[in-house]
Amino acid sequence: MRVRSLCYLIAIIMILSACGEKTSTLEQIKKEGEVTIGVANEVPYGFKTPDGEVKGEAPEVIKLVMKRMGVDRVNAVVTEFGSLIPGLKAGRFDIIAAGLYITPKRCTQVAFTEPTYSIGEGFVVKKGNPKDLHSYEDVKKKDNVKLGAVAATVELGYARKLGISEEKIVVFPNNISAVAGVKSGRIDALATTSITVSKLAEKEAGVVKATPFTDPVIEGKSVRGYGALAVRKSDTELLKALNRHIKEVVGSDIHQKAVGKYGFTSENLPGNITAEQLCKPGK
Repeated sequence: MRVRSLCYLIAIIMILSACGEKTSTLEQIKKEGEVTIGVANEVPYGFKTPDGEVKGEAPEVIKLVMKRMGVDRVNAVVTEFGSLIPGLKAGRFDIIAAGLYITPKRCTQVAFTEPTYSIGEGFVVKKGNPKDLHSYEDVKKKDNVKLGAVAATVELGYARKLGISEEKIVVFPNNISAVAGVKSGRIDALATTSITVSKLAEKEAGVVKATPFTDPVIEGKSVRGYGALAVRKSDTELLKALNRHIKEVVGSDIHQKAVGKYGFTSENLPGNITAEQLCKPGK
């Protein structure tokens, strides 16, 4: 019996020792000198160029923060927008760096850093804006209008909260297919962020930015999105480290220069709003 008890004790000690030696994500990133981020190939938030270079607002923030941590290499995994959170939770990458908005629902699944930018909304429409669409309310009140949005985006939530019927909503896997939908007439407008709208209108022939545009008003408040990096809820040390450096980096001259080439200006700084505030139900 004593021998058996001793064996059990040794086994328990070995298990506890193994658990104690488990390397955290932050430690692993620092040890390997590289981090892997998840992007949705959405300009200007996070994307890969044809030659494999990682660019966009969120990757630029990552590069600045990681440099301060002594980490030189930033790798990227490209996935569909709706697969970013599942991919993070499955361990396909260490951090989501795709301009992901902080929302109460997403806060139940991942841990967000403090915001790195803020932004309003917009529509991509056919040249001439034939249906004369300048707001979500226009889509709601007009007949024979279809609104497109990318799967898992806040724009889908805005449309539904504002009472736009499901038969008027068409969901796409990405912006490329959604813009093709505008061009073909499958949809009359693509709802996305104002900077994305401007970039798509500049790049794609036959479509333009709906001007003027009125941001949606939900529960008496004009909607403005706040984007951030996201990590697994278990990666508390990584979250603390990211936030410490984000506080010092975002808004600095070097940060403004890095994100300025993607259309972000001082007007897109998040101000004093916090992730905790944005994670509260009703926000």
